[in-house]
Amino acid sequence: MVEWVTGHGLIAYPDAVAAMEARAAAIAGGTADEAVWLVEHPPLYTAGTSARAADLLDARRFPVFETRRGGQFTYHGPGQRLAYVMLDLNRRGRDVRRFVAALEDWVIDALSGFGLAAVRRPGRVGVWVPRPDLPPLPDGTPRDDKIAAVGVRLRRWVSLHGISVNLCPDLGHYDGIVPCGIAGHGVTSLVALGHRVTMAELDRALQASFAGRFGA
Repeated sequence: MVEWVTGHGLIAYPDAVAAMEARAAAIAGGTADEAVWLVEHPPLYTAGTSARAADLLDARRFPVFETRRGGQFTYHGPGQRLAYVMLDLNRRGRDVRRFVAALEDWVIDALSGFGLAAVRRPGRVGVWVPRPDLPPLPDGTPRDDKIAAVGVRLRRWVSLHGISVNLCPDLGHYDGIVPCGIAGHGVTSLVALGHRVTMAELDRALQASFAGRFGA
């Protein structure tokens, strides 16, 4: 059984990590159910295990937290929904690639309910919105805007961290980093694309789409 918990207000990042790690340890120990925790943070940057110092363009703009999740630099802040996903892959299959793909597909399914056609891209973790209205990159690659990031960590095959979906954050806050180390592509949000969605509506869409990828 997966427990859904919604945080209230802006939750400090260190507090969230401590709570998430405690819950993951309890899941691994068989004393707690799996969980999805929906939160928002104050503005901050996090650095994953593959983060490059050169991709932090403005270290003084917001607090920077090193984290042991996979990936590079990303931004979290108000108007962005984070779903910390604590699932036991001992029971769900110890396949990290499949798990990450399922997280991406889960977000794509949820966004489709708002009429947004988002996609996965080979070699680029996350969820993307094609931008055929913009010229391609110099190498001919079509332009995309990122609408959701994925970064996970496994401890005793229980997942930590998860996904972040841009509802209506200040997209200018991404200017202090190279998001996920990927240059040339942009960042977008539901509201920036003209989808007037509330956080509660996004939460309901995420919960409704979850079983299709991870079971009830």
